[in-house]
Amino acid sequence: MSATTIRTPAGTEVVLRHCQGLDELGACVELQVETWGYNDGDVIPRRLFIVAQRIGGQVVGAFNGEQMVGFAMSLPGVKSGTTPPAEPFPYLHSHMLAVKAEFRNAGIGRKLKLFQRDEALGRGVRLMEWTFDPLEIKNAFLNIHRLGVIVRSYTPNFYGVSSSRLQGGLPTDRLHAEWWMDSERVKAILNGSSYARPEIQETIVVPKEVYDWKASATGVSRAMAVQAENRQRFLDAFARGLAVVGYRVDQHGSGAFELARLENLGAL
Repeated sequence: MSATTIRTPAGTEVVLRHCQGLDELGACVELQVETWGYNDGDVIPRRLFIVAQRIGGQVVGAFNGEQMVGFAMSLPGVKSGTTPPAEPFPYLHSHMLAVKAEFRNAGIGRKLKLFQRDEALGRGVRLMEWTFDPLEIKNAFLNIHRLGVIVRSYTPNFYGVSSSRLQGGLPTDRLHAEWWMDSERVKAILNGSSYARPEIQETIVVPKEVYDWKASATGVSRAMAVQAENRQRFLDAFARGLAVVGYRVDQHGSGAFELARLENLGAL
């Protein structure tokens, strides 16, 4: 897939394209550390970015001139049996996406995901998955409301203890996003058109204060309490056959997951 040029709301030109050469893959590692603050035990090394490109994954960069300002990396996988279609089929696991702090909130993250989608569909890959922190409101809004992922599974402490400063010392609980990239629902969401929405049966709220609680030694216990309560609610809801199909942010900045029952793949 060829390069794509976008302009941020501030008028900055950013080029999206596949990363090339060891220096650009090294820049992905540097931005990873800058974003999450990982130590050597958690950081994804350059050699894995090299392998990802080699085996059919994606390493996509966002560039302002010569400067890398964002990247997305995915790895290929194969699914069978548990999710339609029943026969084995390829998918991509989008393991990491980062944008430099000064370029955030400019739509670059969403554009990187759309670049991944176009490239994947061009190869006949229709499913992309990734994990995300249920307490990260902006990330959940992008994934669910702006991109159209659904969520049907939750893993407590998925990565174990993390050195990331963003985790705040909490267990690395993760929701598993499913992005059925060519479904009618996803196409409607990306195009801003209407579609048949399932009836919402349950909501799970994340208070906006959770960011401050995670960053405070005195508040982290409150963040952990929210995580624990929501963890059980997600696990119970998924066991009853519900899925996350929507996400909204109220006027105060708190987020709410919207859960419903999905009847068929077309609703994904």
